[in-house]
Amino acid sequence: MKAAVLHQLGTAPKYEDFAVPVPQNEDQVLITVKAASVKNLDKGRASGSHYASHTNLPTVVGVDGVGVLEDGTRVYAVGITGMIAEKALIHKGQYTVLPDGVDDATAAALPNAIMGAALAIKYRAQIKAGDTVLINGATGVTGQAAVQIAKYYGAKKVIATGRNPESLKLLTQLGADEVISLKDDDETIIKQIKEIHGNSPISSVIDYTWGHPAEVIINALKGGGLHNITPIVRFVTVGSMAGDEIKVSSNILRSTAIELLGSGFGSVQADAMEKLNSEILPEMLQLSALGRLKIETVTRPLKDVETAWTEHVGAGKRLVIVM
Repeated sequence: MKAAVLHQLGTAPKYEDFAVPVPQNEDQVLITVKAASVKNLDKGRASGSHYASHTNLPTVVGVDGVGVLEDGTRVYAVGITGMIAEKALIHKGQYTVLPDGVDDATAAALPNAIMGAALAIKYRAQIKAGDTVLINGATGVTGQAAVQIAKYYGAKKVIATGRNPESLKLLTQLGADEVISLKDDDETIIKQIKEIHGNSPISSVIDYTWGHPAEVIINALKGGGLHNITPIVRFVTVGSMAGDEIKVSSNILRSTAIELLGSGFGSVQADAMEKLNSEILPEMLQLSALGRLKIETVTRPLKDVETAWTEHVGAGKRLVIVM
């Protein structure tokens, strides 16, 4: 079969022949892959910078993708073997059947964004109908999904922050009620957030940047002291694109009802992770089929994977390799 084969960490995978994987037990199923997205996770593992970087080389890259089972059923699944290939192994029964109306590229691109948005919003932030939610760093793929999913889960008001002006404009079309540019100075950003928070208290922040933008937002949410009881704000960090550490004053945490949380494989409870394939992904992919959850994709054929791997893909778009 043809596949995207990685020979050395820190290099781009090459388009070449690779042995078709063989199921080792009854739990493993061979599928014909149709499309697989290229995510930061995939690139991190291939570069050697991720804690789960590839160790046995050469190997086929690609964590997840869309394929067809032997009976013709179209599914999304996480691969046992690399998914940027014509064939791959998946776990029997551990997949999501795709609804009619969602194309292969979209179905391959959405799940990672859904995982980074829906789990944080529904299970960590626990948003309720009528809540005001701030999505920090919303111009990326997952941030755009978070804006749409927050609205779907009942948020009355969604505020989105980001640096790309064109992407910020797009967010208003995706459901954001207000946008804040992270290119503004700290005082301007704090003033905007304080004004919003005063009129419509922010109940949760879904954060994809961490670093300095997170510090600015936390400072903007600071309480007023002895007789000023503040509403609870769940600050959920999902990513750290602006830095892995922040500096927070003890005064802020003592004067403000901020709960600092994370959303990821180690922090989301097992029952929520179990519902990802059985409930969340089917529901969100059906929303996409109905045109209510949008994502932009850039598709490239498998034979061009080496050049596509290092290609610049615009903000808010996901690269998908089609077989």
